[in-house]
Amino acid sequence: MRKAYIQMHVAIFLWGFTGVLGRLITLSEWVLVWYRLLLTVISLLIIHLFNRQIKILPRRQLIRIMLVGTIVIAHWLTFYGAIKQCNVTITLCCLSSIAFFTSILEPIMHRKRIDYVEVLFGLAAIAGIYTIYQVQVGFGLGIIMAIVSAFLSSLFSVMNKGLIENHSPETVTFYELFGGLVFLTLIFPLHLYFQTDVTLLPDLTNWIYIAILSFFCTTLAFTISLRALQKISAFTMNLSLNLEPLYGIILAFAIFQENKSLKNGFYWGASLIVLMVAAHSYHQYYLRKKVENILKRQLK
Repeated sequence: MRKAYIQMHVAIFLWGFTGVLGRLITLSEWVLVWYRLLLTVISLLIIHLFNRQIKILPRRQLIRIMLVGTIVIAHWLTFYGAIKQCNVTITLCCLSSIAFFTSILEPIMHRKRIDYVEVLFGLAAIAGIYTIYQVQVGFGLGIIMAIVSAFLSSLFSVMNKGLIENHSPETVTFYELFGGLVFLTLIFPLHLYFQTDVTLLPDLTNWIYIAILSFFCTTLAFTISLRALQKISAFTMNLSLNLEPLYGIILAFAIFQENKSLKNGFYWGASLIVLMVAAHSYHQYYLRKKVENILKRQLK
């Protein structure tokens, strides 16, 4: 069990580097995401040669999974676009609105009862983001892109939940990313049409950062997180994922000194967001314990 917890936190720490690497890579977000997809798909195929975890699916299911992969691509494009428009710290703070979007999307798409407490926590986080929007003049477009990225991430998670129930995570992940790679390749000419000064071939430094992003922050982090999930609950994993933005912000402060460009109002907004994330985590923990106690009484 201890090994599983270490694997979980290593995976989350690696995911925390994605924002920092997104700023270090000087390519446009379209080129960055395309290369990240390409290297990740190749690495997943190499892993498949050893463990044979990717299964062949019927055409209808395959197309459905690949279409969900386009949402992942849109999330990555807006995420890295937001980082390049503002900075890592503000982008990661805005991603906390994922909880708000999920509290609304999940009941609608899975026909569940809306938890109004979660909606309230999400609205409070939105209020924190609005406070940041008001004081960080010039970062408005980046903040809007980060909120769109959070919505897309929430939509993907809700849609992915049903897919994981019927197929292995390795199979779903490969076909989603492969579908995203195909989709992005097909629409890439649009990006080149509207932005003619795009650098398509990375230099050595960018290749190194993209390789780290693909192999360590995507393939390796995904693999060890799956191994951790064999020993720990999905609830524990989701609860611990709240540390990912924190890791990313600490890294952004240490590497880019982004704290020097932030105004006092940012810290008020960020504090409100952190408070709501903590409250949301406690609320989830309380609900889980309540269900466990009910089940224990029924078994007695």
